[in-house]
Amino acid sequence: MSVEHILGEKGRDVVTISPEQTIGDVADMLSRHRIGAIVVTGEDGGVLGIVSERDVVRAVADGGGAALQQPVGERMTRRVVTCGLAAGIDEIMGLMTNGKFRHVPVVEGGRLGGIVSIGDVVKHRLAEVEAEHQAMRDYIATA
Repeated sequence: MSVEHILGEKGRDVVTISPEQTIGDVADMLSRHRIGAIVVTGEDGGVLGIVSERDVVRAVADGGGAALQQPVGERMTRRVVTCGLAAGIDEIMGLMTNGKFRHVPVVEGGRLGGIVSIGDVVKHRLAEVEAEHQAMRDYIATA
């Protein structure tokens, strides 16, 4: 199963923020949308960075409440691991495991085209495993 299949089911909408907005804006958006990360984009739709719940917690731990006024551009992760539509679930799981992150933006033609979370990957991987088990049960029942 590919990222394209996952996005086909869940949609391509991604919550984004500009680097000039604040960490407080990030906290508000994460809570309001019930998500774990926000992609930081430029005016051209390109990925500039990503900010996660962990980044917000680190900012507040480092700077107290004043950190909520810091620009996102000062706290975002700049070296964002992305993928394309053809990437497979196993590849994405490997990226997330090795990099210790839970969100991978999907880039098409240099622009943000979606996002895949660990929850998306687990959901679709479990569906694959269940389909394989059902196929084996059906095969055994007809043998």
